[in-house]
Order: sequence, then structure tokens, then C-alpha cells
Amino acid sequence: MDYRRKRELSFLTIGLLFFLSGVEYAVILPTIWKYLQILDAPAYFLGLGLSAFSFTGLLSGPLFGRWSDKTRTTKTIILFSNVFEIVGNFMYFMGYSKWLLLSSRLVAGIGAGAGSSIFGFLTRTTLPDERARIFAAVMACRQAGLLIGPAFNIFLRLCDFRMGPFIVNKYTSPGLFMCGMWLLLQCVVFVLYHDIPPLDSLPEHMALQQVRDQEEEPLIDPEDGGTDTRNLVHSEQIETRLLSDTEPIRPPSPEQDDPFKNFSASREFLREEVVVLLTAQFITLFNQTALETMVTPLTQRYFGFGELGNSVMYSLCGVEVIVGFFLVRWLSRVLEDRAVLAVGLLICCGACVWCIIFLASPQGGFAVELTEFIIGVFLQLLGLPFVAVSQVSLFSKVTAEKTQGFSQGVRRSVGGLATILGPLWAGGLTGNLYVMLGMMLLLLILIMIMMVLSYEKLVEPPVVQHADSSESGG
Repeated sequence: MDYRRKRELSFLTIGLLFFLSGVEYAVILPTIWKYLQILDAPAYFLGLGLSAFSFTGLLSGPLFGRWSDKTRTTKTIILFSNVFEIVGNFMYFMGYSKWLLLSSRLVAGIGAGAGSSIFGFLTRTTLPDERARIFAAVMACRQAGLLIGPAFNIFLRLCDFRMGPFIVNKYTSPGLFMCGMWLLLQCVVFVLYHDIPPLDSLPEHMALQQVRDQEEEPLIDPEDGGTDTRNLVHSEQIETRLLSDTEPIRPPSPEQDDPFKNFSASREFLREEVVVLLTAQFITLFNQTALETMVTPLTQRYFGFGELGNSVMYSLCGVEVIVGFFLVRWLSRVLEDRAVLAVGLLICCGACVWCIIFLASPQGGFAVELTEFIIGVFLQLLGLPFVAVSQVSLFSKVTAEKTQGFSQGVRRSVGGLATILGPLWAGGLTGNLYVMLGMMLLLLILIMIMMVLSYEKLVEPPVVQHADSSESGG
């Protein structure tokens, strides 16, 4: 199988993995509170259960990332991490006590840490100018899972039977269902996923860029009206090299340099541009999870939405976010990552101002208040894909490629901390939206100021070409 085909199948598998992560969130979240109540859990266990998944993912992300950087492989890591997802979801299905349920989310969260290795893999196997589009597509897969996931609850809620010593009902069935889905994914990863070599380790790396340049150059010379045979022959040679078989990547031998040999965390992560991007990651996810916590009580208080109304609302939100990711995928062809990030932050600031003015203390009739609410939610969701994709893409370009897995793990850990603190902040302030939304706006203004001051540094560092590489091509 040729390199390009292996790459496409690996990307497809990654998309499926992110899709299942979205489905898991969507099928478990609607039922976990009732499940905990059946197990006589106090109210604070809901927050613990939701935060447990993020907490262990926060810890495991850098570890999995470091593992992938050292071995330059990800297939084993994905297979290993999926075991935690399988075991964690089966524990959720068993559900003998509230403590087992809490432990199940802790175990499943370890498996989520493999995302850092996956983003490291994507960074090493994509060119910088296509990276934002690849990241946008992967993130859209998770949103598709969030959108489609609630549909599985339609038949899962009908489950009512015993399986040996276990009871299968609408509360336990999501765990059994996801356990089966992760088992199937293990088979898919084993068959379709390939540890393809990084582009910088292949002569095809330069060829791939030349192919892209060749596609932009006309093969017909406008001056003489004839075909440029030299370009045709050269293009065919490049295609032949790209389609040739490549040997599987081998783990580095002990004699090879350790990517962490001269690594310094302070030197890598305390640089101005990296701090800005990590801050953007934290603030974006903090605000997003705070709004998710606020929305359900708000719709119940002002509009009387029940389970059906909220389900419809979340479905429509999912559609908008997916469309937003593909819009960003298209815009990344014509705009720099930092420009996309600036647009996203401006939209988020505008949305927050709108919510403070119209939603913190709504005035008018039902139709007016509902319209104001819809506009506020629309603006909040519109800015999310712009910020999410651009800061991930930029982060992969301003951090070292050899330690990309570990760096992505740190980035995801910062995001995990935000997803823990966001609901805690919003949960106690649903009755005082001015304070809650005011803090969110202050955080957005802070990151806007940081970005303006560091705008010139938010670019991919120039590549230093060695003399021997330039001469070898002549």
C-alpha cells in the first residue's frame, strides 16, 4: 500500500475516533444525573462525575504525548488508551454504586489522553499550510458525534432486560453501547491505522511541496503555446516517488537522539507566543463550558424548555458548529491562522456583550426574549470554531515538532483545567448573570490585548535551509 493511501486511511480512523468521543459525551450526559440519583448519590456527585473524565485526561495527555514523541509511533498508544475507554464504559454499565460510577469516568478519561499523541501525529504528517484544514475536519467529526449521539438514546432508552447478573436499562445501556463501540474501533485501528513516517523524514517531503507548487503553475507556456515537457516529466517523477511503497516506521534505536535530550519546558512553553495560545485555549474552553452550564437553567426559567426543547436546541447548535468548522476549513486557504484567531475572538467578544445587554436581565415578551437568546447563542457558537482551529494550528507551528505529542498534551491539559473550572464558576452564578458574563468578557478582553501585543510573533518560525540540502537538489 502506498504512502498516500496509508495516510488517508489513518486520517479516516482518527476522524472515527473523534466521532465516537462525541457520541460518548452525547449518550452519557443526558442520563448520568438520573443514574446517580438511583444510586443515592448526593447532588455534588454530578459535578464530580463530569469533572472526573477531564481530570484524568488532563493528567494522561502529556504522558501519552511524551510516549509518542519518544517512539514516533501512535498506533500502540491508541490501542492501549482505548482499553481504558472499554473498561471505563463497562464499569459505567455495571453501576453497583455511586463510587463505581465515579471511578468509571476516571478510568475512561485516561483513554481521552491519547488525543495529544494524535495531534502530534497529525502535525508530523501534514504540511503547515494544510494543517488548519485537517484539524478543522477532525474537530468537526467530534461535533458530528455530539449531534448524532442523542439519536442513539432513542433506542437505548427502550432497553429493559437482564444480561446475566447485570440490568440493562436506559441508564446502564449507554455504558454497554459505548463499550461495544470502542471494541469495534479497536478492530478498525488495528486494520486501517498506519504509523506512517513523518514528512520531514522522507525525501517525499520536498516532493510533496513541489507537487503543490506544480499544480499552481501552468503546464502550457503562454509564450510559445506548447506543452512544457520538462514540467510534465518532473511531475510524473514526483508522483511516482509519492506512490512508491514505504517501509513501516521503526521505533528509534537507543543510539538515536532522544527528542527530550535538550528539551526545556520553561524555554518551550514560557515564550510569548506560546503563552498567548495557551491562554486562548483556557479562556475559550472556560467560557464555552460556563455557557453550557448556564444555558439549561436559563431556558427552563424563561422559556419553559423541557428535555425535548433542549434536545432540539442542542441539535441545532451542533449543526451550526459543524458548519462553522467547515467555514474555517475554507477560510484557512486564504487567511493566516492569526487572522482567523482574531476574527474568532472579536465574534466571541461581541457575543458576550450581547448576552450581558439582552440576556442578563431580559425585557419584553416571550418572542422578543427568545429572539435575543437565539442571537446570543448563535454568536457564541459562531466564534468557537474560529478560535478552536486557529489556536491548535498555530500552537503546532510555534512549538517544536520533535516534542509535539508532549506539547499537545500540555495544551490539552490546559483545556482540561478550563473544562473543570468553567462549570464550577457558572454553577454558582446562574442567578447572577452580570457577574458570570462580566468575568467572561474580562477574560476575552485580556486575551485580545495579549494577542494585539504579540500579533507579530503569532506566525510559523522561518525554516532554516542547510547549504547541503540546497546544493543536493542542483
